[in-house]
Amino acid sequence: MHIHILGICGTFMGGIAAIAKAMGHKVTGADANVYPPMSTQLEQLGIELTQGWDPAQLEPAPDMVIIGNALSRGNPAVEYVLNTNLRYTSGPQWLAEQVLFDRWVLAVSGTHGKTTTSTMLAWILECAGLKPGFLIGGIPQNFDCSARLGESPFFVIEADEYDTAFFDKRSKFVHYRPRTVVINNLEYDHADIFPDLAAIQRQFHHLLRMVPANGLVLSPEDTPAVKQTLDMGCWSERQSYGADWRAELISNDGSHFALYYQDKLLGELSWQLSGQHNVDNAVMAIAAARHAGVPVDVALEALTRFIAPKRRMELKADVAGIKVYDDFAHHPTAISTTLQGIRNKVGQNRVLAVLEPRSNTMRMGVHQAALPLSLALADLVFLYEPANANWSLDALTRALTPKATLMQDIDALVSLLCEQAEQGDSIVIMSNGGFAGIHDKLISALRRKWEH
Repeated sequence: MHIHILGICGTFMGGIAAIAKAMGHKVTGADANVYPPMSTQLEQLGIELTQGWDPAQLEPAPDMVIIGNALSRGNPAVEYVLNTNLRYTSGPQWLAEQVLFDRWVLAVSGTHGKTTTSTMLAWILECAGLKPGFLIGGIPQNFDCSARLGESPFFVIEADEYDTAFFDKRSKFVHYRPRTVVINNLEYDHADIFPDLAAIQRQFHHLLRMVPANGLVLSPEDTPAVKQTLDMGCWSERQSYGADWRAELISNDGSHFALYYQDKLLGELSWQLSGQHNVDNAVMAIAAARHAGVPVDVALEALTRFIAPKRRMELKADVAGIKVYDDFAHHPTAISTTLQGIRNKVGQNRVLAVLEPRSNTMRMGVHQAALPLSLALADLVFLYEPANANWSLDALTRALTPKATLMQDIDALVSLLCEQAEQGDSIVIMSNGGFAGIHDKLISALRRKWEH
């Protein structure tokens, strides 16, 4: 079968392409911007890529067109598909019908921590010899790919609540019909498609309606938004983090902790990661793997060799004792937990936070009132105002005075950071996008200054 994927260079759709290729299909695709690293990965798989939306790419007609959720009505390729009555579907729907229908699906959901937790879970299953399939919305560093078909009944998927396609406004995860569900947390996000938190909770309720009675729902204790969702209906076994499962920090930064289940000590973990949020992610992954039959001691051993996915507090460089980190944080809670984690790690050393409010929700200004508190643990804050922001960052800058600086030019921001950085500092760059290449620019500038 010839499958053509519109919007192929996103991590999710690129994963769909890799899985379809592994199943023996001919796969081609297109995107508005065809660029590394996804373009390189796809081309190495023998997948032909087209730049842009010229309908000529759909001649001769493929057997199936998979349309990504970034495409909408008015797109020339989409209009051609509709006008010529080509067969089309969404990525989640195709995955459900062709891959997941007879698998033990382990779905990791929640506002924060999905990529890290799903990668942990896939790695634990891999170390247990289960050779799982997986599709992760990031770049895992323990594997050489972000998606694979797998060789066992188990399939780990990052279960995103964002909508499926222009023709299917349900959350992606309602297609997955999991047996094991992790709900890490639940907050208001994606303001471009959800009017309020209740609308997101409704989608999570739809997800829970599909989990079988012999399935398992893992969720945090004492999280009101999650409890309200579960109270709408849950027909499966439930275990909670905070009641059934518990972690006790042995080191303040979370790099060493003890794990308990129903108040019984199961073991300890010393690992490369830090931060309470990563401890939380680990407990959820261990509990989910246990449901799939992996002993806890095997899971703990696997996590001693776990490397965080790229862009999750990824250390990009250490220049003369100045550490530069890249982090995907783009929600006030994620920003706060990221800064708390680095603060616990570095103690009294300075933390310089660099933020690009780039996500749709951030650009709409929905979270602006929460940002001052989320950035409070940084010693200095550098705010970059994108040209397409729908609100001014002036008020946020004033609220953080005197430690905040507002910038509109990347090169000027790099110069200022280079000027103010001191040995022992940690610079945490936070954005859900490429941030105009600021990481490499800053590292080069720091090396010019400090490495003679």
